[in-house]
Amino acid sequence: MYMVESKGGAIVCMLLALFFLGTWPALMTLLERRGRLPQHTYLDYTVTNLLAAVIIALTFGEIGSERPNFSTQISQENWPSVLFAMAGGVVLSLGNLSTQYAWAFVGLSVTEVITASITVVIGTTLNYFLDDKINRADILFPGVGCFFIAVCLGSAVHSSNAADNKAKLNKLEKAGDFSTSREAIPNRDPENENVAVEKTKAGTADFLIELENKRAIKVFGKSTFIGLAIAFFAGVCFSLFSPAFNLATNDQWHTLKKGVPKLTVYTAFFYFSISCFVIALVLNIGFLYYPVLDLPRSSFKAYLRDWNGRGWAFAAGLLCGFGNGLQFMGGEAAGYAAADAVQALPLVSTFWGILLFGEYRRSSRRTYILLVSMLFMFIVAVAVLMASAGHRKE
Repeated sequence: MYMVESKGGAIVCMLLALFFLGTWPALMTLLERRGRLPQHTYLDYTVTNLLAAVIIALTFGEIGSERPNFSTQISQENWPSVLFAMAGGVVLSLGNLSTQYAWAFVGLSVTEVITASITVVIGTTLNYFLDDKINRADILFPGVGCFFIAVCLGSAVHSSNAADNKAKLNKLEKAGDFSTSREAIPNRDPENENVAVEKTKAGTADFLIELENKRAIKVFGKSTFIGLAIAFFAGVCFSLFSPAFNLATNDQWHTLKKGVPKLTVYTAFFYFSISCFVIALVLNIGFLYYPVLDLPRSSFKAYLRDWNGRGWAFAAGLLCGFGNGLQFMGGEAAGYAAADAVQALPLVSTFWGILLFGEYRRSSRRTYILLVSMLFMFIVAVAVLMASAGHRKE
Protein backbone atom coordinates (compact mmCIF):
# COMPACT_ATOMS: atom_id res chain seq x y z
CA MET A 1 0.00 0.00 0.00
CA TYR A 2 1.34 3.42 -0.97
CA MET A 3 1.39 6.02 1.79
CA VAL A 4 2.19 9.72 1.63
CA GLU A 5 5.07 10.05 4.08
CA SER A 6 6.34 13.62 3.76
CA LYS A 7 4.85 16.98 4.62
CA GLY A 8 5.60 18.16 1.07
CA GLY A 9 3.72 15.22 -0.42
CA ALA A 10 0.77 15.94 1.84
CA ILE A 11 0.67 19.57 0.72
CA VAL A 12 0.70 18.51 -2.96
CA CYS A 13 -2.28 16.24 -2.23
CA MET A 14 -4.10 19.13 -0.53
CA LEU A 15 -3.48 21.52 -3.44
CA LEU A 16 -4.73 19.02 -6.02
CA ALA A 17 -7.75 18.26 -3.82
CA LEU A 18 -8.44 21.99 -3.53
CA PHE A 19 -8.58 22.35 -7.32
CA PHE A 20 -10.71 19.22 -7.88
CA LEU A 21 -13.17 19.95 -5.06
CA GLY A 22 -13.55 23.56 -6.20
CA THR A 23 -14.19 22.59 -9.83
CA TRP A 24 -16.82 19.84 -9.67
CA PRO A 25 -19.54 22.14 -8.22
CA ALA A 26 -19.06 24.45 -11.22
CA LEU A 27 -19.81 21.57 -13.60
CA MET A 28 -22.96 20.64 -11.68
CA THR A 29 -24.10 24.28 -11.64
CA LEU A 30 -23.43 24.57 -15.37
CA LEU A 31 -25.80 21.68 -16.11
CA GLU A 32 -28.55 23.07 -13.84
CA ARG A 33 -28.30 26.44 -15.55
CA ARG A 34 -28.69 24.69 -18.91
CA GLY A 35 -31.96 23.14 -17.72
CA ARG A 36 -30.90 19.58 -16.84
CA LEU A 37 -32.77 18.17 -13.87
CA PRO A 38 -30.51 17.95 -10.80
CA GLN A 39 -31.79 14.44 -10.07
CA HIS A 40 -30.45 13.24 -13.45
CA THR A 41 -27.15 15.02 -12.96
CA TYR A 42 -26.59 13.68 -9.46
CA LEU A 43 -27.32 10.08 -10.43
CA ASP A 44 -24.63 10.31 -13.13
CA TYR A 45 -22.25 12.03 -10.74
CA THR A 46 -22.59 9.41 -8.03
CA VAL A 47 -21.65 6.54 -10.38
CA THR A 48 -18.25 7.99 -11.29
CA ASN A 49 -17.72 9.25 -7.74
CA LEU A 50 -17.79 5.61 -6.60
CA LEU A 51 -15.64 4.59 -9.58
CA ALA A 52 -12.90 6.99 -8.41
CA ALA A 53 -12.81 5.31 -4.99
CA VAL A 54 -12.56 1.84 -6.58
CA ILE A 55 -9.69 3.01 -8.82
CA ILE A 56 -7.80 4.49 -5.84
CA ALA A 57 -8.33 1.33 -3.76
CA LEU A 58 -7.17 -1.04 -6.51
CA THR A 59 -4.07 1.03 -7.36
CA PHE A 60 -2.62 2.94 -4.40
CA GLY A 61 -4.26 0.50 -1.99
CA GLU A 62 -2.46 -2.51 -3.52
CA ILE A 63 1.05 -1.07 -3.94
CA GLY A 64 3.75 -2.56 -1.68
CA SER A 65 3.49 -5.04 1.17
CA GLU A 66 4.66 -3.18 4.29
CA ARG A 67 1.12 -2.52 5.53
CA PRO A 68 -2.20 -4.35 5.01
CA ASN A 69 -3.38 -3.93 1.44
CA PHE A 70 -6.92 -3.13 0.42
CA SER A 71 -7.77 -6.70 -0.59
CA THR A 72 -6.45 -8.04 2.74
CA GLN A 73 -8.47 -5.65 4.88
CA ILE A 74 -11.76 -6.45 3.16
CA SER A 75 -11.89 -9.80 5.05
CA GLN A 76 -10.70 -8.54 8.45
CA GLU A 77 -12.93 -7.95 11.50
CA ASN A 78 -12.81 -4.17 11.35
CA TRP A 79 -16.52 -3.36 11.29
CA PRO A 80 -16.43 -0.63 13.97
CA SER A 81 -14.05 1.39 11.80
CA VAL A 82 -16.00 0.49 8.66
CA LEU A 83 -19.17 1.89 10.24
CA PHE A 84 -17.39 5.17 11.04
CA ALA A 85 -16.26 5.39 7.41
CA MET A 86 -19.76 4.66 6.14
CA ALA A 87 -21.25 7.24 8.51
CA GLY A 88 -18.88 9.80 6.99
CA GLY A 89 -20.10 8.81 3.53
CA VAL A 90 -23.73 9.26 4.56
CA VAL A 91 -23.27 12.83 5.83
CA LEU A 92 -21.12 13.78 2.83
CA SER A 93 -23.77 12.46 0.44
CA LEU A 94 -26.49 14.43 2.24
CA GLY A 95 -24.32 17.56 2.13
CA ASN A 96 -23.50 17.24 -1.57
CA LEU A 97 -27.12 16.48 -2.42
CA SER A 98 -28.27 19.58 -0.53
CA THR A 99 -25.78 21.96 -2.09
CA GLN A 100 -26.99 21.29 -5.65
CA TYR A 101 -30.27 22.97 -4.67
CA ALA A 102 -28.61 25.74 -2.64
CA TRP A 103 -26.44 26.73 -5.65
CA ALA A 104 -29.57 27.75 -7.57
CA PHE A 105 -30.97 29.93 -4.78
CA VAL A 106 -27.92 31.74 -3.39
CA GLY A 107 -25.29 31.17 -6.07
CA LEU A 108 -22.21 29.00 -6.39
CA SER A 109 -19.81 31.28 -4.54
CA VAL A 110 -21.87 32.09 -1.45
CA THR A 111 -23.03 28.47 -1.03
CA GLU A 112 -19.45 27.25 -1.04
CA VAL A 113 -18.45 30.03 1.38
CA ILE A 114 -21.17 29.13 3.91
CA THR A 115 -20.56 25.39 3.79
CA ALA A 116 -16.78 25.83 3.92
CA SER A 117 -16.98 28.15 6.92
CA ILE A 118 -19.08 25.74 8.96
CA THR A 119 -16.79 22.87 7.96
CA VAL A 120 -13.68 24.71 9.08
CA VAL A 121 -15.09 26.03 12.36
CA ILE A 122 -16.60 22.71 13.48
CA GLY A 123 -14.72 20.05 11.51
CA THR A 124 -11.22 21.47 11.91
CA THR A 125 -11.66 21.85 15.66
CA LEU A 126 -12.86 18.25 16.01
CA ASN A 127 -10.00 16.95 13.86
CA TYR A 128 -7.43 18.90 15.87
CA PHE A 129 -8.37 17.07 19.07
CA LEU A 130 -8.88 13.71 17.33
CA ASP A 131 -5.38 14.00 15.85
CA ASP A 132 -3.92 14.40 19.35
CA LYS A 133 -3.00 18.02 18.57
CA ILE A 134 -0.29 17.14 16.02
CA ASN A 135 -0.97 20.43 14.24
CA ARG A 136 0.51 23.65 15.59
CA ALA A 137 -2.33 25.38 17.39
CA ASP A 138 -0.59 28.76 17.26
CA ILE A 139 -0.80 28.57 13.45
CA LEU A 140 -3.91 26.42 12.95
CA PHE A 141 -6.45 28.52 14.80
CA PRO A 142 -5.30 31.89 13.38
CA GLY A 143 -5.82 30.17 10.01
CA VAL A 144 -9.37 29.31 11.05
CA GLY A 145 -9.79 32.95 12.04
CA CYS A 146 -8.61 34.10 8.61
CA PHE A 147 -11.12 31.74 7.06
CA PHE A 148 -13.89 33.20 9.18
CA ILE A 149 -12.98 36.73 8.06
CA ALA A 150 -13.05 35.56 4.45
CA VAL A 151 -16.50 34.07 5.06
CA CYS A 152 -17.78 37.40 6.39
CA LEU A 153 -16.38 39.14 3.32
CA GLY A 154 -18.01 36.50 1.13
CA SER A 155 -21.39 37.15 2.72
CA ALA A 156 -20.88 40.87 2.11
CA VAL A 157 -20.03 40.13 -1.55
CA HIS A 158 -23.26 38.20 -1.95
CA SER A 159 -25.32 40.93 -0.28
CA SER A 160 -23.77 43.63 -2.44
CA ASN A 161 -24.14 41.64 -5.65
CA ALA A 162 -27.77 40.79 -4.86
CA ALA A 163 -28.48 44.50 -4.40
CA ASP A 164 -26.79 45.20 -7.76
CA ASN A 165 -28.95 42.60 -9.51
CA LYS A 166 -32.11 43.94 -7.91
CA ALA A 167 -31.23 47.43 -9.11
CA LYS A 168 -30.72 46.13 -12.67
CA LEU A 169 -34.12 44.40 -12.71
CA ASN A 170 -35.87 47.44 -11.22
CA LYS A 171 -34.30 49.66 -13.86
CA LEU A 172 -35.53 47.35 -16.62
CA GLU A 173 -39.01 47.25 -15.10
CA LYS A 174 -39.19 51.05 -14.92
CA ALA A 175 -38.18 51.22 -18.57
CA GLY A 176 -41.26 49.14 -19.40
CA ASP A 177 -39.35 46.17 -20.81
CA PHE A 178 -39.51 43.79 -17.86
CA SER A 179 -42.72 42.01 -18.79
CA THR A 180 -41.66 41.31 -22.33
CA SER A 181 -38.14 40.38 -21.31
CA ARG A 182 -39.47 37.68 -19.02
CA GLU A 183 -40.26 35.60 -22.09
CA ALA A 184 -37.60 33.08 -23.00
CA ILE A 185 -34.84 34.59 -25.11
CA PRO A 186 -33.76 32.00 -27.69
CA ASN A 187 -30.11 31.60 -28.62
CA ARG A 188 -30.96 30.70 -32.21
CA ASP A 189 -33.33 31.93 -34.88
CA PRO A 190 -36.29 29.48 -34.82
CA GLU A 191 -36.75 29.77 -38.61
CA ASN A 192 -33.10 29.19 -39.40
CA GLU A 193 -31.18 26.98 -36.95
CA ASN A 194 -27.89 27.85 -38.62
CA VAL A 195 -28.14 31.56 -37.82
CA ALA A 196 -27.30 32.44 -34.24
CA VAL A 197 -29.07 35.30 -32.50
CA GLU A 198 -26.88 37.72 -30.58
CA LYS A 199 -26.50 36.54 -27.00
CA THR A 200 -27.34 38.75 -24.06
CA LYS A 201 -24.35 40.19 -22.22
CA ALA A 202 -23.41 38.68 -18.88
CA GLY A 203 -24.41 40.78 -15.91
CA THR A 204 -27.31 42.58 -17.59
CA ALA A 205 -30.94 42.35 -16.51
CA ASP A 206 -31.81 40.51 -19.73
CA PHE A 207 -29.09 37.96 -18.92
CA LEU A 208 -30.59 37.34 -15.46
CA ILE A 209 -34.05 36.83 -16.95
CA GLU A 210 -32.75 34.56 -19.69
CA LEU A 211 -30.97 32.46 -17.09
CA GLU A 212 -34.18 32.10 -15.08
CA ASN A 213 -36.03 30.84 -18.15
CA LYS A 214 -33.35 28.28 -19.02
CA ARG A 215 -32.47 26.84 -15.63
CA ALA A 216 -34.06 23.75 -14.09
CA ILE A 217 -34.69 25.24 -10.63
CA LYS A 218 -36.75 28.43 -10.83
CA VAL A 219 -35.76 30.97 -8.19
CA PHE A 220 -37.58 34.22 -9.09
CA GLY A 221 -40.13 35.07 -6.45
CA LYS A 222 -38.79 32.54 -3.93
CA SER A 223 -37.14 33.41 -0.64
CA THR A 224 -33.35 33.11 -0.50
CA PHE A 225 -33.80 31.89 3.07
CA ILE A 226 -34.70 28.51 1.56
CA GLY A 227 -31.30 28.34 -0.08
CA LEU A 228 -29.51 29.64 3.01
CA ALA A 229 -31.20 27.03 5.21
CA ILE A 230 -30.18 24.28 2.79
CA ALA A 231 -26.62 25.63 2.69
CA PHE A 232 -26.35 25.67 6.50
CA PHE A 233 -27.65 22.10 6.68
CA ALA A 234 -25.06 21.05 4.08
CA GLY A 235 -22.33 22.81 6.04
CA VAL A 236 -23.13 20.85 9.20
CA CYS A 237 -23.02 17.61 7.19
CA PHE A 238 -19.65 18.55 5.66
CA SER A 239 -18.21 19.39 9.07
CA LEU A 240 -18.83 15.82 10.28
CA PHE A 241 -17.61 13.63 7.42
CA SER A 242 -13.87 14.31 7.87
CA PRO A 243 -13.86 13.63 11.67
CA ALA A 244 -15.82 10.39 11.02
CA PHE A 245 -13.21 9.35 8.46
CA ASN A 246 -10.47 10.28 10.92
CA LEU A 247 -12.00 7.94 13.50
CA ALA A 248 -12.24 5.19 10.88
CA THR A 249 -8.55 5.29 10.00
CA ASN A 250 -6.98 6.04 13.40
CA ASP A 251 -9.37 4.36 15.88
CA GLN A 252 -8.94 7.04 18.55
CA TRP A 253 -11.85 5.52 20.52
CA HIS A 254 -10.24 2.03 20.50
CA THR A 255 -13.24 0.22 19.04
CA LEU A 256 -11.19 -2.41 17.17
CA LYS A 257 -10.32 -5.73 18.77
CA LYS A 258 -6.75 -6.18 19.94
CA GLY A 259 -4.46 -7.20 17.09
CA VAL A 260 -6.79 -6.00 14.30
CA PRO A 261 -4.97 -3.44 12.09
CA LYS A 262 -6.46 0.02 11.65
CA LEU A 263 -8.21 0.69 8.36
CA THR A 264 -5.91 2.14 5.73
CA VAL A 265 -7.05 5.38 4.11
CA TYR A 266 -7.86 3.49 0.89
CA THR A 267 -10.03 0.81 2.53
CA ALA A 268 -11.85 3.44 4.58
CA PHE A 269 -12.40 5.57 1.47
CA PHE A 270 -13.87 2.57 -0.36
CA TYR A 271 -16.48 1.94 2.35
CA PHE A 272 -17.02 5.69 2.70
CA SER A 273 -17.85 5.91 -1.02
CA ILE A 274 -20.11 2.85 -0.96
CA SER A 275 -22.41 4.43 1.61
CA CYS A 276 -22.24 7.76 -0.21
CA PHE A 277 -23.35 5.97 -3.40
CA VAL A 278 -26.23 4.08 -1.79
CA ILE A 279 -27.70 7.16 -0.06
CA ALA A 280 -27.44 9.24 -3.25
CA LEU A 281 -29.00 6.50 -5.35
CA VAL A 282 -31.98 5.95 -3.05
CA LEU A 283 -32.75 9.64 -2.46
CA ASN A 284 -32.38 10.73 -6.09
CA ILE A 285 -34.51 7.91 -7.48
CA GLY A 286 -37.12 9.01 -4.95
CA PHE A 287 -36.77 12.63 -6.10
CA LEU A 288 -37.40 11.52 -9.69
CA TYR A 289 -40.96 10.55 -8.77
CA TYR A 290 -41.48 12.91 -5.83
CA PRO A 291 -39.50 16.07 -6.75
CA VAL A 292 -38.88 18.97 -4.37
CA LEU A 293 -38.87 22.76 -4.91
CA ASP A 294 -41.45 22.61 -7.71
CA LEU A 295 -39.20 20.66 -10.08
CA PRO A 296 -40.96 18.63 -12.80
CA ARG A 297 -41.58 14.96 -12.18
CA SER A 298 -39.36 12.50 -14.02
CA SER A 299 -38.76 8.74 -14.11
CA PHE A 300 -35.85 6.32 -14.18
CA LYS A 301 -36.58 5.59 -17.83
CA ALA A 302 -36.44 9.31 -18.65
CA TYR A 303 -33.16 9.57 -16.75
CA LEU A 304 -31.59 6.76 -18.78
CA ARG A 305 -32.59 8.53 -22.01
CA ASP A 306 -31.22 11.90 -20.90
CA TRP A 307 -27.73 12.15 -22.41
CA ASN A 308 -27.67 15.95 -22.46
CA GLY A 309 -24.63 16.90 -20.39
CA ARG A 310 -24.03 13.37 -19.05
CA GLY A 311 -20.31 13.59 -19.83
CA TRP A 312 -19.96 16.71 -17.66
CA ALA A 313 -21.81 15.00 -14.81
CA PHE A 314 -19.49 11.99 -15.06
CA ALA A 315 -16.50 14.35 -14.99
CA ALA A 316 -17.87 16.07 -11.86
CA GLY A 317 -18.13 12.71 -10.10
CA LEU A 318 -14.55 11.80 -10.93
CA LEU A 319 -13.24 15.19 -9.79
CA CYS A 320 -15.10 14.95 -6.48
CA GLY A 321 -14.05 11.34 -5.90
CA PHE A 322 -10.37 11.93 -6.59
CA GLY A 323 -10.51 15.23 -4.67
CA ASN A 324 -11.87 13.52 -1.54
CA GLY A 325 -9.32 10.72 -1.88
CA LEU A 326 -6.43 13.18 -2.12
CA GLN A 327 -7.75 15.14 0.87
CA PHE A 328 -7.80 11.98 2.98
CA MET A 329 -4.33 10.91 1.78
CA GLY A 330 -2.93 14.31 2.78
CA GLY A 331 -4.82 14.26 6.08
CA GLU A 332 -3.49 10.85 7.03
CA ALA A 333 0.07 12.10 6.57
CA ALA A 334 -0.09 15.64 7.96
CA GLY A 335 -3.23 15.74 10.09
CA TYR A 336 -6.86 16.08 9.06
CA ALA A 337 -7.10 19.54 10.60
CA ALA A 338 -4.45 20.85 8.18
CA ALA A 339 -6.08 18.95 5.30
CA ASP A 340 -9.22 21.00 5.94
CA ALA A 341 -7.38 23.75 4.07
CA VAL A 342 -9.12 22.31 1.00
CA GLN A 343 -12.26 23.96 2.38
CA ALA A 344 -10.87 27.11 0.79
CA LEU A 345 -12.44 25.68 -2.36
CA PRO A 346 -14.67 28.80 -2.71
CA LEU A 347 -11.46 30.40 -4.04
CA VAL A 348 -11.63 28.02 -7.00
CA SER A 349 -15.43 28.04 -7.26
CA THR A 350 -15.53 31.85 -7.38
CA PHE A 351 -12.99 31.78 -10.21
CA TRP A 352 -15.19 29.38 -12.21
CA GLY A 353 -18.29 31.37 -11.28
CA ILE A 354 -16.77 34.49 -12.81
CA LEU A 355 -15.30 32.72 -15.84
CA LEU A 356 -18.18 30.39 -16.74
CA PHE A 357 -21.31 32.04 -15.39
CA GLY A 358 -20.55 35.74 -15.53
CA GLU A 359 -21.05 36.21 -11.78
CA TYR A 360 -20.30 39.78 -10.62
CA ARG A 361 -20.20 41.10 -14.20
CA ARG A 362 -21.26 44.76 -14.40
CA SER A 363 -21.48 44.97 -10.61
CA SER A 364 -20.74 48.00 -8.46
CA ARG A 365 -17.29 49.11 -7.37
CA ARG A 366 -18.15 48.13 -3.80
CA THR A 367 -18.84 44.55 -4.91
CA TYR A 368 -15.51 44.33 -6.73
CA ILE A 369 -13.56 45.62 -3.71
CA LEU A 370 -15.26 43.10 -1.44
CA LEU A 371 -14.66 40.30 -3.97
CA VAL A 372 -10.91 40.99 -4.20
CA SER A 373 -10.68 41.22 -0.39
CA MET A 374 -12.45 37.88 0.00
CA LEU A 375 -10.17 36.11 -2.48
CA PHE A 376 -7.05 37.57 -0.82
CA MET A 377 -8.17 36.39 2.62
CA PHE A 378 -8.91 32.91 1.27
CA ILE A 379 -5.36 32.71 -0.06
CA VAL A 380 -4.00 33.70 3.35
CA ALA A 381 -6.25 31.13 5.06
CA VAL A 382 -5.05 28.30 2.81
CA ALA A 383 -1.40 29.18 3.37
CA VAL A 384 -1.77 29.40 7.15
CA LEU A 385 -3.71 26.14 7.53
CA MET A 386 -1.16 24.29 5.38
CA ALA A 387 1.70 25.78 7.41
CA SER A 388 0.16 24.21 10.53
CA ALA A 389 0.64 20.70 9.12
CA GLY A 390 2.36 18.27 11.46
CA HIS A 391 3.50 14.68 10.99
CA ARG A 392 1.51 11.76 12.31
CA LYS A 393 3.42 9.39 14.60
CA GLU A 394 2.90 5.67 14.23
